[in-house]
Amino acid sequence: MNKLIKPLVICAICAILLFSGCTEKAQNKNTETSADELVVAVSVLPQAEFVEQIGGDKVRTVVMIPSGASVHTYEPTPNQLKDLSKAQIYVKVGSNLDFELVWMDDLLSVNPDMYVVNSSEGIQFRSIEEHAEEEANTSEEQMEEEEREHTGLDPHVWTSPQKAKIIVKNIYDGLVAVDPENEETYKQNYDVYITKLDEADAKLKAALAGKEGSSFIVYHPAWGYLADDYGLHEISIEIEGKEPSAQDMQKLIDTAKEKGIKVIFVQKGFSTSSAQTIAKQIGGEVVEIDPLAKDYIDNLGRVSNAFAKGLA
Repeated sequence: MNKLIKPLVICAICAILLFSGCTEKAQNKNTETSADELVVAVSVLPQAEFVEQIGGDKVRTVVMIPSGASVHTYEPTPNQLKDLSKAQIYVKVGSNLDFELVWMDDLLSVNPDMYVVNSSEGIQFRSIEEHAEEEANTSEEQMEEEEREHTGLDPHVWTSPQKAKIIVKNIYDGLVAVDPENEETYKQNYDVYITKLDEADAKLKAALAGKEGSSFIVYHPAWGYLADDYGLHEISIEIEGKEPSAQDMQKLIDTAKEKGIKVIFVQKGFSTSSAQTIAKQIGGEVVEIDPLAKDYIDNLGRVSNAFAKGLA
């Protein structure tokens, strides 16, 4: 990131907040947040769904990373930071998400009174494993060098409903901590939503029955937690946010042919050229699945159907 960008954004938001403070009473009478409504800021859309399912009409969410944007490179706008200044709670992913690593301190400087909920607390993070198939054939020295380059935690904890249950419990606890008067409402909503997640988990297990041990190829490695929880193996095309080399592409094509893979998964906001090339070479197809969809339960159904049809 350009070192000048963050200071400029922060200066811009300070100016906006100063100006809006002078004009708010005159211009925003019809848009003010209800005194009984919690404003909850979140990093990604699935978190907004979780907060709204638990909070109901007691909450209003502010999403920092919009649909189609990268959780690794997105930079908040001044208007988003203005909205953030009104939040009582920030629910962070808390799992090594690049956006939070870069911006969290600055977000808190905009609104230091926010109560921060670490929605990943209690989740055992997985390491990012890229091209594990290929690494088996590399020299020990090369593997050590790649390990130094590719170390890190997989931030996409929400993609598995089993992990989502932990996230939702942390969100529930955070809402109760800030707004204990509505604990009963939050608990009722929490119980209902946990039941829905249990049902989604059961449907996913049924859809993937007999697929245990299967591998799938995806451009961006966002589905590792789901893969681990349901006995699958994720193979990523992208390497540390970069396009694969010609050698990497050939290895992926060989792996796909060896394992009988006929579907290459992609997601909105990322290049599909490498996926299209691999699909053409293996006589397969490219299918889009979205790890950042807001309609979490329905999206899990779409994802499970895609995996059930696409896994060898």
